[in-house]
Amino acid sequence: MNLDKAALARLRKHTIERIQRKYPEGCRVELVCMDDPQAPPVGTKGTVIRVDDIGTIHVKWDNGSGLGVAFGVDMCKRVDDK
Repeated sequence: MNLDKAALARLRKHTIERIQRKYPEGCRVELVCMDDPQAPPVGTKGTVIRVDDIGTIHVKWDNGSGLGVAFGVDMCKRVDDK
């Protein structure tokens, strides 16, 4: 499938907006995987600070780390703290 630049931009904008809706500021997440030697341990929980315009989910991890979850590379899941 060939997409022109405008179509790719619309697709990217739609994807980023979907991520922003799924991970709003203040929601809680748990790390599933991260491709970084300085990554927090899998299972670490944190609070979403924001989602930027390239889809990185910026998280304040409970262990003090501030590494973002990179779209398409790393993975976290939304969790509800009880």
